Amino acid sequence: MAKKSAPTARPAPTRFELITLGDELLLGRTPNGHLTFLGEQLARRGVALAANLVLPDDAATIAAEVARSWKRSAVVITTGGLGPTCDDCTRDAVAEVLGQRLVFDKKIEKAIASRFAKLGRPMTDNNRKQAWRPEGAEVLPNPFGTAPGLWIEQDGKLLVMLPGPPNELEPMWNNEVLPRLARRKLVGRSEAFVQLRTAGVGESALETRLQPLLAKYPGVEVAYCAHAWAVDVRLGWGSGRIAEAQVKQLVAECTALLGDDIFTIGNDSLAETVADLLRHDERTLAVAESGSGGQLASVFTDLPGASKFFQGGVVCYRNSGKVIMLDIPECLLSQHGAVSAETAAAMATGVCENFVADYGLSITCCAGPGACCEGKAAGTIFVGLHAPEGVWCKRLEYPGSGSAVRARAIVVALDWLRRELLRAHRAKPVVPAKQAKAAKSAKLAK
Repeated sequence: MAKKSAPTARPAPTRFELITLGDELLLGRTPNGHLTFLGEQLARRGVALAANLVLPDDAATIAAEVARSWKRSAVVITTGGLGPTCDDCTRDAVAEVLGQRLVFDKKIEKAIASRFAKLGRPMTDNNRKQAWRPEGAEVLPNPFGTAPGLWIEQDGKLLVMLPGPPNELEPMWNNEVLPRLARRKLVGRSEAFVQLRTAGVGESALETRLQPLLAKYPGVEVAYCAHAWAVDVRLGWGSGRIAEAQVKQLVAECTALLGDDIFTIGNDSLAETVADLLRHDERTLAVAESGSGGQLASVFTDLPGASKFFQGGVVCYRNSGKVIMLDIPECLLSQHGAVSAETAAAMATGVCENFVADYGLSITCCAGPGACCEGKAAGTIFVGLHAPEGVWCKRLEYPGSGSAVRARAIVVALDWLRRELLRAHRAKPVVPAKQAKAAKSAKLAK
């Protein structure tokens, strides 16, 4: 009998707290993307945030709450409040709490001046405010902005101060903070879970299907996260109650059970999965949108190397645009309406032919709110798919906000295309390797 591998021992958890600063967060003018990003990043390394405090730009409030967090937590992370303006007071508050004096760092001043020189702009005096730091702080370089991050170790604890702009915070986290945390064994060096990303299955139905398998592995950590028409399942071994090898065996069983309902194992998005399938089979795609306003095209153009498979897209909100850009007959629109199966199919065909693509994908919907066009209720969605084998359409009803309807439509469209690409790939005749190589060489010779 094979010997079972023993669960890996795990040290007692370290308490992490996140403090996100800014009046704009409390006023609802800016979403708390820092919590989303840092919470996800820590969770991947086996750490769950104990708390997230959202504070105004007020020095007294910041000092009081940082003091409380510092007392009860081993690691405190702050975001925002390191800039040059009068409402940036995080440095002063932290220095007060830790009993450290502020010192002016000439190296920081030089880095700020150098950045302004590269931009061809004069450095105003208030930017020198960013060169002050608590005397015990180590500087975290910021190649994308003027405010450096700060790393402070004191009393066996850690306080990390990060700038507010995401384009500065995220590279600093990945390049500076996360490696330091891993070296100090405050986070795992790798992910302590496997993530299955599914589409087309509801959260409750997915749990029902997986429950018999999960019952065989009582020590596994299970977490579900539902999105529009998609659900992520995380299966982890970080608690030490189950071995990594057992979780990976469970993943194999889940994969066999769910089949094509799993679009990836890992962190890739649905759009990335579709892009990989298109590139693999050397196929191209074009999209046409009415109601989703270009959002379907943007999920592809946001990907590196999209030009290898993405031919382009058309946003034809009014009927005249559908006629002019997609060659849809006016009589079809008059007879069936802009939000209809016939129009969705015609849009997919028109964009596929006009852009000379292998696949055409279309969305026409009533995103709402309230009653919508041609007597159709808000939340009515038609998705069209033109493939080498034919053209089809799907209708969905999804009451909700306009943004929720559009998000659902995009995910449904991507998942349908993914499944069609998988079907087409499996239907391809198996070509011997030597024959395939010879055919490719002949194609290149032409």
